[in-house]
Amino acid sequence: MSLRMSAKKGEAIELPIVRSIADLRSAIALRRAAGESIGLVPTMGALHEGHLALVRASCSGMDCTVATVLVNPLQFSPDEDFESYPRNEAGDAAMLSEAGADLLYAPAIEEIYPEGFSTKVEVTGLTDVLCGAFRPVHFSGVATVVTKLFLQALPDAAFFGEKDYQQVLVVRRLVRDLDIPIHIEMVPTVREADGLALSSRNAYLTAEERAVAPKLYATLNEMAMAIRKGNAIAETIAIGEAALREAGFRSIDYLDVRDPETLARVEVSGRPARIFAAVHLGKARLIDNLAIPG
Repeated sequence: MSLRMSAKKGEAIELPIVRSIADLRSAIALRRAAGESIGLVPTMGALHEGHLALVRASCSGMDCTVATVLVNPLQFSPDEDFESYPRNEAGDAAMLSEAGADLLYAPAIEEIYPEGFSTKVEVTGLTDVLCGAFRPVHFSGVATVVTKLFLQALPDAAFFGEKDYQQVLVVRRLVRDLDIPIHIEMVPTVREADGLALSSRNAYLTAEERAVAPKLYATLNEMAMAIRKGNAIAETIAIGEAALREAGFRSIDYLDVRDPETLARVEVSGRPARIFAAVHLGKARLIDNLAIPG
């Protein structure tokens, strides 16, 4: 259990942690019986202020906020960082408690994927581009685990971060196509003072790399300004790529301008669009995105 302070009385209270589907459903059933609405905040742990913003958004609109912590193996390719992904359940629980979460669901992997598990959820189209083109198993893993969490918790709303914009679109399509009665809320990206989007993988950055990392957001802003002024999108992308390489990013998975709903490539300025980027800096893969108003 992790302690938090009651906003009403000032006394320390315990943040319940459940690890089985049965216990999760029992805890939520008690809240439902009391007429409470349920908000869900799925995470992979290694929490930071960006995750806590999701918790606070849920707390502001829902009667009960359930956070989940699970490093989901299905969304990692064999050459990715599943084994080394940062884990700190005690620290996560303390942060969730302080942010106002009511329940932490922290199941073992075997609880989610028992022996013989053989089902995957696929969302096609939206997952063929951007991160989907470079991480071919990622969105299937996301869609599968999110579907399971939704069915286990049956929340009224679930909260995701704008930094993972493509993921939000995938989850929204998932609930639409499968008629899952859950509202998907997107919460604005939380950034450091220098513009770097908060991410658990920022912990991989050395001091020197951390000094370079804000150039990603700065470049996206420069590109957005140029496109709003009417500059050619293809030329703006080329200039942005050159700026990122000059700054020290070792490789660029993508830097592109896409439709904010369909993720189709946008080639002409003057309409709503979004810049998407994924770059490598040292051991870290950083993603970010920025809206370009029409």
